[in-house]
Amino acid sequence: MTTLSPAGSGRIRRRAALAAGVGNFMEWFDFAVYGFFAPTMGKVFFPTSSATVGLLSSLAVFGVAFFFRPIGGLVLGSLGDRRGRRFTLSVSVLMMGITTTLIAALPSYQAVGVLAPALLVVLRCLQGFSAGGEWTGSSAFLLEMTPGNRRGVFGSVISATAALATVAGSFVALLLQSVVSAEAMLSWGWRVPFLLATPLALIGLYVRLKLDETPVFTDLRRLGKVSDKPLRAAGKRDLKPVLLTLAIAAVQGLGFYYLATYVVNYLSQTVHLSRANSLILSAIGLIIYMGLCPVAGAISDRFGRRRVNLVGSVGYILLGLPAFVLMGQGGVASVLLGMLLLILPQSLVSVTTVVMLVELFPAATRSSGSATGFNIALAFVAGPGPFIASAIASATGSSVWPASYLVLVALVATVFLVKYLPETAGRNIGADAPAPEPVREAG
Repeated sequence: MTTLSPAGSGRIRRRAALAAGVGNFMEWFDFAVYGFFAPTMGKVFFPTSSATVGLLSSLAVFGVAFFFRPIGGLVLGSLGDRRGRRFTLSVSVLMMGITTTLIAALPSYQAVGVLAPALLVVLRCLQGFSAGGEWTGSSAFLLEMTPGNRRGVFGSVISATAALATVAGSFVALLLQSVVSAEAMLSWGWRVPFLLATPLALIGLYVRLKLDETPVFTDLRRLGKVSDKPLRAAGKRDLKPVLLTLAIAAVQGLGFYYLATYVVNYLSQTVHLSRANSLILSAIGLIIYMGLCPVAGAISDRFGRRRVNLVGSVGYILLGLPAFVLMGQGGVASVLLGMLLLILPQSLVSVTTVVMLVELFPAATRSSGSATGFNIALAFVAGPGPFIASAIASATGSSVWPASYLVLVALVATVFLVKYLPETAGRNIGADAPAPEPVREAG
């Protein structure tokens, strides 16, 4: 098995965690601020007499970016397997920073008409393309430098920094809404958080370029095992791991976007809390989630990925509707308790998904295979989640039924995972590891 040399290995792992975390923070900060500013973006780019229609249009643009994630995953995942993990992560963080900065410079619908939302859609699609290689690339980069018995704890960095970025986005939104008038917010205030992408991208790029390539990919080169056509190889050999990745990522991605993006709009638009209170309560929930991620990682290191992931998926089936019943009551205690019912299963499925993105695939096709399954799930299941949930709330007038989509997805995925998901904890993920055995029915 490929290992780091004892000298300096701890320092290298900490730097790898920082590099993965900083870039991942930047990506999710950029996506989070769009989610938090969806009502404002709806008014700027989709003016209409109905605030609900404007919000749904804005959330639809949020979701359309996810349809470009599979394309980005195919391209960047293939680059990760052919050119290296560090190269891909540098490309993704730079591209994300550029496109987000350009969003800040867009003219409004009032200024240029339909060209404004058209340009917004183009830039959101480019964001989706760049994000297609970030989560899976960060996972491979970090965990290929991590001891096998601590992958869950280290993998929690990816989940926790996504939550931290969302919290940061919520505080930026809260601060702006506290000090900027409604008119100024529509004019220029919404641009401020997107402008923060420039320094964040430069920091992420600098940190990533300072690190060497992972020892696993270095060994692939040394052993002559780097695939020149990793996508073709993954399609022939890794179909079942790709399908498993799709299933676990569907639950993980949808759960996170409910928690990180939809809940704040749900509290303000459906439950009718003030925007400030919605942001504060959402941020508190995400801070709790962030603290639970390393705990979930440690639990998966102790009890295995399969068991922990399935407990989280079943948790969504059982707790999804009660969570929205509680949040729909609108009180501080009931909202936080309802969010906790979402946070507990999400921490379990998120961290285990990060680790299994690496453990399910052989080193030579790891970036391509994991990015394919992960991004198909986010494009067609998780990405449209906030839009679907808002549409359900609007159509039914119910504060509970938006949970039905999350529960249904978790139910379908769990049926498949109970039958086919293997235990991956402790697998050799090095360049010298044999290809994983065909996935067998769990006994």
